[in-house]
Amino acid sequence: MGKYTEGVRQCIIVTGMSGAGKTTTLKVLEDQGFFAIDNIPPMLLPQLFQLLSNNRAATHMGLAATIDIRSERLPDDFMKVVSLLKKLTSDVKIVFLNASDGALLSRFEQTRRRHPLGENLSIQEGIRKERLLLTPILENADVVIDTSLMDSRQCRERLVDELCRESGGVSLLFTSFGFKYGVPQDSNYVFDVRFLPNPFYVAELKPLSGMDDVVKKYLHSFPETEEFLDSCTRFLDFVIPRYLSTGKSMLHVAVGCTGGRHRSVAVAEWLFTRYGDTPGGISVNHRDLSRVQAL
Repeated sequence: MGKYTEGVRQCIIVTGMSGAGKTTTLKVLEDQGFFAIDNIPPMLLPQLFQLLSNNRAATHMGLAATIDIRSERLPDDFMKVVSLLKKLTSDVKIVFLNASDGALLSRFEQTRRRHPLGENLSIQEGIRKERLLLTPILENADVVIDTSLMDSRQCRERLVDELCRESGGVSLLFTSFGFKYGVPQDSNYVFDVRFLPNPFYVAELKPLSGMDDVVKKYLHSFPETEEFLDSCTRFLDFVIPRYLSTGKSMLHVAVGCTGGRHRSVAVAEWLFTRYGDTPGGISVNHRDLSRVQAL
């Protein structure tokens, strides 16, 4: 078979758990200029590449396609097609959207949808069966994004950071979060900064956040903060170039405190500034900063 995919700039295959946000993801990619197609049978992808070889959107940005769970043959068909496509073009990414069972169950209940694996299964049974069925695809994914605790804005920003900026996304992402809301499940490394003095208990700092200079100055006044940042920097100086040299598309470092408003935000901002020259680009996301907390 000849290499007929030269006209398509790149291919992003979006799959994952039902209810994790595949439709939203496809819409984001379409807005960024990709030729987008929803729920295409895997075996038709090579033919679609040929048909789009002169399509402006596909040649300028690329092809984005979602593949949903419809039958138990999906993992086998899917991986065979991906293997074929990667022989034809090197720029193929599998994006797997994941979410916790609780988040998926809540979304199905809100929309009153049946699980696509069958009418005879409860939603919970469908989620369990689908997760098991998709394990081989998850293990081979290039990008895994957990949407459990993301709102639509955060999801869009993460997708643009990872898949669209400078054609290859960012190579380094720092996320601040609150442990009380859960750890980002798609992070590669997690730093727990709950041992640092908490500005939440300082009256004038409580309503502020780690974005404010006075909070940063407060934290930097303690020797343990400086010692931690020094140790953290030495660790990341070693890890970042080695991790990215393995061919991984992005390194995701999460920084957590109790509520995700003061300490984790300040540290993530500091790291974002420190590693601003990382090849491939860098981004920072404060997942829980906008949550309303008791004052």
